[in-house]
Amino acid sequence: MKLLRWVAFAALFALPGWALAAPIDGVRLSPLWGVPFVGILLSIALLPLFAPLFWHHHFGKVAAAWSLAFLLPFALVFGPATAGVNFAHALFGEYIPFIVLLTALYVVAGGIYIRGNLHGSPGLNVAILAIGAVLGSVMGTTGASMLMVRPLIRANDNRRHKAHVVVFFIFIVSNAGGSLTPLGDPPLFLGFLKGVDFFWTVSHIFPETLFLIGSLLALFYGIDWWYYHRREETVPVDPTPDDKRIGFDGAANFWLLGLIASLVLLSGLWKSSVVFTLAGTEVGLPGLVRDIGLIAVTFISLRITASQVHEDNQFSWGPMQEVAKLFAGIFLTIIPVIAMLRAGVNGPFGAIVAAVTRPDGWPDPAMYFWASGALSSFLDNAPTYLVFFNTAGGDPVLLMTTLAPTLAAISAGAVFMGANSYIGNAPNLMVKAIAEDRGVKMPSFFAYMAWSGAILIPLFIVMTFIWFR
Repeated sequence: MKLLRWVAFAALFALPGWALAAPIDGVRLSPLWGVPFVGILLSIALLPLFAPLFWHHHFGKVAAAWSLAFLLPFALVFGPATAGVNFAHALFGEYIPFIVLLTALYVVAGGIYIRGNLHGSPGLNVAILAIGAVLGSVMGTTGASMLMVRPLIRANDNRRHKAHVVVFFIFIVSNAGGSLTPLGDPPLFLGFLKGVDFFWTVSHIFPETLFLIGSLLALFYGIDWWYYHRREETVPVDPTPDDKRIGFDGAANFWLLGLIASLVLLSGLWKSSVVFTLAGTEVGLPGLVRDIGLIAVTFISLRITASQVHEDNQFSWGPMQEVAKLFAGIFLTIIPVIAMLRAGVNGPFGAIVAAVTRPDGWPDPAMYFWASGALSSFLDNAPTYLVFFNTAGGDPVLLMTTLAPTLAAISAGAVFMGANSYIGNAPNLMVKAIAEDRGVKMPSFFAYMAWSGAILIPLFIVMTFIWFR
C-alpha cells in the first residue's frame, strides 16, 4: 500500500504527460509480461504453505515486489508515460472503486450481529448456505458473503472439522449465488451496462443455477453429516454461550446495505456527460458519486454501530488489509494479461480466443463456457466476461436472442467458475481471511483447488452436456 501511495502521489506531477500517452497494445506484448502475475499467484499459493511466518508478516511487501517487477521494466521498455497511464487506469478505474465497495460491504455487514447460539448441525448449515445463495443475487456475492460468513463460523465453532463448511460457503454463496441478476456479480453487471436486460440471466440460466446449487447443497449435506456423526466431532464446551434470543444487533446496517445496492445500481443506470480525467483515466460523475456515497456509508456504519456489536462479531481490519494489499498487486500485474486477451485473435492468446468458434463460423457455447470459466478462475472475471462478450459479437440484442446459448455460457462460466480458486472472485479471498482470523484452518491454495477440482469440475462437465452442447 505504501507503493501505491507513493506512485499515486508521483502521478500528480505527471498528469499532463500521461494524458498524452497511448494505452497498452496487447498485440505488441510478449507472454513473458505475464510472469509477475503468475509470480504473485504462486506466492499466494506457496508461501503460506512453506513460509507461513514470513508470509504473515510480509505479504504486502511480496505483492509490492511483484508489482515493481512488472511496472519498472514496463516503464523502461514502453516509457514512463505509457506505464503511468496503465497504472492510473488500474488505480482510479478499477482498484479504488473495487476496494471502496469491498470495504463498505465489509464494514456494514460487520456491523450486523445475529444473536443466538445457532448450533452447526448439517441441516442448519444447509439452511444458512441456501439463504446466502438467495441473498447473493439480491445484494451481491460480496455482500451476502460478508453478512453470512460470521454467523456460519460462529454456529460451527464447537466443531472440530469446519474448513469444509467454509469451502462450500465459497462455492455456493460467494459465487454460484450471484448468477441470477446484475447485482449478483460484476460480470453480469457489466453485461447489464452493455445492454443485457436486467432479468435476462434469471430467465436463461436459472435451471443451471438451480442444478449447481442444489447439487452442492446435497453433496455438502452428505459430507457434513459424515463429519458431524464422527466420534468427538463436537468439543465438550461450546465457545459461544447459549442465548435463546434470536435476533439482530446493529439492524440499522440493513438499511445501509440497501443503500449500497442502490448506489451501485444507480451508477449503472445514470447516464451523465460529466467526465473527469485523472492521469489519462476518465472517471464519470455517476461512478464518482457512487464511490463518495460508499465512503460515506462506511463512515456512517462505523459511527452508528455500537462497539459491543463489533466485539461480538470479532470484527477486525486484518482480513480487509490482507485483501487490499494482495489485490493491489493483482490489479497491477494483471494489466498486460488482460491487454493480451483483449487483443483477440491477433494477440499472444489468440489461440484461446479462436478456439471458441466452430468451423462454420458460429460460436461454440461449450467452449465459451469453459474458456470464460477457466480464465475467470484466475483472472478478474469482469474483464474476462467482456473479452468473450465482444468476441461473440458484442451485440446485446443478438446475444440475448439468436446467440442466447452463447451468452448464457459466458455468463455461467464467468460466475460459476470463479469458485475454482481463492482468487477467482473477490469474496473468496475475503471469506478465507475472515475464517482464518476466526481460527479456522483453511486449505492452502492448491488444497482448495483439489476441493474445487473434485467437486465443481464434474458438475461443470455434466452441465456442459445438458445445457452448453
